[in-house]
Amino acid sequence: MRLFFAAAAATLVFSWSIASAQAPSNVIKNGSTVALEYTLTSEDGQFTESNKGKEPLRYVDGRDQIIPGLERALEGLPAGAEKKVTVKPEDGYGQVDPKNFQEVPKEAVPPDSLHVGTTLVAQNAQGQQFPVRIHEIKEKTVVMDMNHPLAGKTLVFDVKILDVKQPEDQTASPPTNSPRQ
Repeated sequence: MRLFFAAAAATLVFSWSIASAQAPSNVIKNGSTVALEYTLTSEDGQFTESNKGKEPLRYVDGRDQIIPGLERALEGLPAGAEKKVTVKPEDGYGQVDPKNFQEVPKEAVPPDSLHVGTTLVAQNAQGQQFPVRIHEIKEKTVVMDMNHPLAGKTLVFDVKILDVKQPEDQTASPPTNSPRQ
């Protein structure tokens, strides 16, 4: 009888050790603060952005601080991991919404900016600023596109996880920079 209990206890310890080795505690999970380096390219190659050699992007997983498709793809990765992630529009900045096109009088646009593709900064009634692009110039009006510049685009991220801190490891305040805007 005694031998049976000793063998069972050894099996439990051995099983627990294997499970611990397979599930590292320093992986990205809900509440983790993550520092990463990335290069973002639109699938059509028209847009590229990178923070390599600059300040890392920091976000808290599960707080919607980065686009959903990227956040889901990074969950479970440890510090040091590298991954290429393709994010479809519906998991990124959404599809182009036809309701986000607005005609304004031509006089409301600075004359030197009257070129299709020019990006301007608009301000809403609450004082929030956001980018708008000139989509079309008509005889008396200008059609402004207020969709996010990456709406409707498939995005390709090359990511390197620089650091992962779990909530119990954190003593600093939460990160403030985010590519969500």
